[in-house]
Amino acid sequence: MVKLLQIVSVLIALSFVTFIVSFILILSGYLHLMGLVWTISACLFVLIVCYLFNWLNTKKKKGWLMGIMSVALLLVAIKPLHHYYKMSIPTVDAEIDVFAYEPFSSNNKVITPDTKASLQLTQPLPRLDGATAMYPLYAAFVEATYPKNSYSPYESIVKVSRTPEAYQNLIAGDTDIIFVAAPSTSQEWLAENKGLTFKMTPIGREAFVFFVHAKNSIDHLTLEQVKQIYAGDITNWREVGGEDAAVRAFQRPADSGSQTALEKMMGNQPIMEAPTEDIASGMGGIIREVSKYRNYKNALGYTFRYYSTEMVNNKEIKLLSIDGVAPTKENIQNGTYPLIAEFYAVTAGTENPNAQKLIDWICSDEGQAMIEKVGYVPVEKN
Repeated sequence: MVKLLQIVSVLIALSFVTFIVSFILILSGYLHLMGLVWTISACLFVLIVCYLFNWLNTKKKKGWLMGIMSVALLLVAIKPLHHYYKMSIPTVDAEIDVFAYEPFSSNNKVITPDTKASLQLTQPLPRLDGATAMYPLYAAFVEATYPKNSYSPYESIVKVSRTPEAYQNLIAGDTDIIFVAAPSTSQEWLAENKGLTFKMTPIGREAFVFFVHAKNSIDHLTLEQVKQIYAGDITNWREVGGEDAAVRAFQRPADSGSQTALEKMMGNQPIMEAPTEDIASGMGGIIREVSKYRNYKNALGYTFRYYSTEMVNNKEIKLLSIDGVAPTKENIQNGTYPLIAEFYAVTAGTENPNAQKLIDWICSDEGQAMIEKVGYVPVEKN
């Protein structure tokens, strides 16, 4: 009997330690380890039950023990089951195959002009960089105007990164032209501290879009409702005609193109602070995800039209109409969609003489036709 009690005491102590470790891991966010720890805890409880059943000598005591252990096992199972449920929900995977748009590579997806471009650049070739969503566009510029060569998105003069990295590379003098959305206040401040001024040439127009899970009953919001959601004033979909479910409004990291667009849309209205798990950040290396959201039916996210419809084209989401106007190319061209943003070719004091030649060509009728052929909207409708 004494030996049995010692074994039970050891098992209880191990179980207690395991649970302490589990809670630390939960607070630290290590969900991938948590499932294993909870499983070990469950096994220890089962062993305890087996030993105690031989120790307890009445049906009443055994009944109480079974009840307590059942509740404990249920609590143990809830967290990992919820985690696996979340992981089974479809995602909007915004990472694209960048190499599919590498200029001059075989079987790429780069759009080419109908006739040879009037501009054919020679050395020194402008060093290019930009947001992932812009890469198909400036890759098309390269195929149209650069000499045929290898232009790896990782290790060449034609790179691709996220908006924050593109601005950083421009400020550092590592690139001549970047293709991006408008800079954030902090990006402008960093340039000023380096004695630089961004020269921003608008080359096209794009829709800033909001999307929900395809199963969400909401198809449209007013601009004021969107602002109230991101201000934290509207927190349930039923307040805008949807189901009784909390609105899970995702955000992007600071200085990303889409987050800057959200800030400009909100104006002086403060944006609510998002929980860490509701900030969709990029992942790994120079190829960053622009918008990867785990889509619950109650999720709300935002990005740019071309990226969501032409590059990702995920059927698990639907774009919302804003103020009754859908974010189509036609509505961007006629100016009826309320959230239209220009995108730019940006320089910051480059000394490359061919940089301005390329920008001038992009702004010409020929270059604007190329923008439209790729799938974007020119600055003015041709």
